[in-house]
Amino acid sequence: MEKIAHEYARTFSGASGRAVIEHLRKITIERTLGAHATDAELRTLEGARALVHQIETLIERGRSNAKI
Repeated sequence: MEKIAHEYARTFSGASGRAVIEHLRKITIERTLGAHATDAELRTLEGARALVHQIETLIERGRSNAKI
């Protein structure tokens, strides 16, 4: 797992990688749905948020365990 964490950290370490993560955060973690949202919409968004969170966790783990 540490090897893949290092690869995530390398992949997202440059300006382009940081821009991609920022975009993913805006369309998932920072997105809100109104009261009209269906159960399916909520579940889909929560799944996407979980994936972005996992990516960010791997990036941080890779940064803390290896020099990039």
